[in-house]
Amino acid sequence: MQKLSLDALARELISQVTAGGASGAAAKGPRAAHTVVGGHEKALRQTVIALAKDAALAEHASPGEASLYVLRGRVTLTAGTESWEGRDGDLLLIPDAPHSLTAQVNSAVLLTVVKRS
Repeated sequence: MQKLSLDALARELISQVTAGGASGAAAKGPRAAHTVVGGHEKALRQTVIALAKDAALAEHASPGEASLYVLRGRVTLTAGTESWEGRDGDLLLIPDAPHSLTAQVNSAVLLTVVKRS
């Protein structure tokens, strides 16, 4: 059994993508991620992704069924002409279509993907 604080990890990753981190160091970039379950060799993968305000994950296809749980902040998930806003505690089901994600404020999300066989 392994225990992990997603809240603490979200705080840590957000500090990496913003200039106001605990060390006072400059931001390392607009995005940071840490896989907490699974990986490329597994069917199930869960990754905490932090995005600085206005950062985006460009349009891409999903490798399988996926959901996005908003740990902190506010994000917009867009697929074609439709978009959905997610805030702290919201669960967004990612459509099986090309989609993108944009952070409206400094944000962290838990991406869960089950890859197709």
